[in-house]
Amino acid sequence: MTATTTSAIPPVLETRDLHCTFQVRQGMFKPKKPLHAVNGVSLKVNKGDVLGLVGESGCGKSTFARILLGLQAPTSGDVRIDGQATTAFTRKQIARRIQPIFQDPYSSLNPRKTIGTIITLPLSVHGVGDPSEWRGKVERMMDLCGLPKRVYDSYPNQLSGGQRQRVAIARALVMQPEVVICDEPTSALDVSVQSQILNLLQDLRGELGLTYVLISHNLAVVEHMATSVAVMYLGRIVEQSDTDTLFRAPKHPYTEALLASVLTPEPGKGVPDAQLGATFPNPINPPSGCTFHTRCPKVMDVCRQVAPRPLSVDGSSVECHLHDAQRNAA
Repeated sequence: MTATTTSAIPPVLETRDLHCTFQVRQGMFKPKKPLHAVNGVSLKVNKGDVLGLVGESGCGKSTFARILLGLQAPTSGDVRIDGQATTAFTRKQIARRIQPIFQDPYSSLNPRKTIGTIITLPLSVHGVGDPSEWRGKVERMMDLCGLPKRVYDSYPNQLSGGQRQRVAIARALVMQPEVVICDEPTSALDVSVQSQILNLLQDLRGELGLTYVLISHNLAVVEHMATSVAVMYLGRIVEQSDTDTLFRAPKHPYTEALLASVLTPEPGKGVPDAQLGATFPNPINPPSGCTFHTRCPKVMDVCRQVAPRPLSVDGSSVECHLHDAQRNAA
């Protein structure tokens, strides 16, 4: 009797020590200096999961998303889809498997094209299926996204903001990609429409077996949608955990500050103070040691000199000297 072994299923999306560095000129007669927009990011996203990526503006989230979409080449490191490095794929092959939903449906849709043409375009560009079947496929996707067939020949300016975002979602999903990059998918919409779009994304995830990378400043959206959360600061992931653990017991002071900054509907609470100060460090000249130490309320001497190493703490991954028992003991 021979034992059968089953190989582990690779993550649908994975990055390994991903770096992206830009050379930025500071003045006409000054030499260029490196800006490390993405600085050693390693993440895994399993099929059907939702990874929430949070952090302040300028921390590298959008650059990271562009790398995943194949729109920006990394300086070093790997992006893998189902265990295969994306360097083996063409940009079109990456686009077949990873699609974006952008922030603003007012600017991401061509105002001179009809809704049917916009949603059909990916099928046309990639030559998917028989052209005689495209309309039926598009109308089925419109129905899944809550769009009536009568808007097929309408133009974007004839639709509401929520309907436009549904068009953007239908366009992203019409080729049935494995991964969808959602970059602030509801921030440009009215509050009354946001929950409808989020619920639609959740329903489509279950129905089509989708995997999401959700980039958002809205922590309430991330808590509602994500199965795991990665917190980004100056190009690095400083904490990663499942959603329940991160919101219940954050490990990194920066994560604590982000959660403390969430507005509350309780009367008399006022605007929360996250204790992060008024200035964001210059990413071209980042602080030494732990790059967060200039804003951290729990800073120690070691933080100013030594960069923290990745640690596993109660199932979470965190880069912080506060949890480094080995270094603290020394």
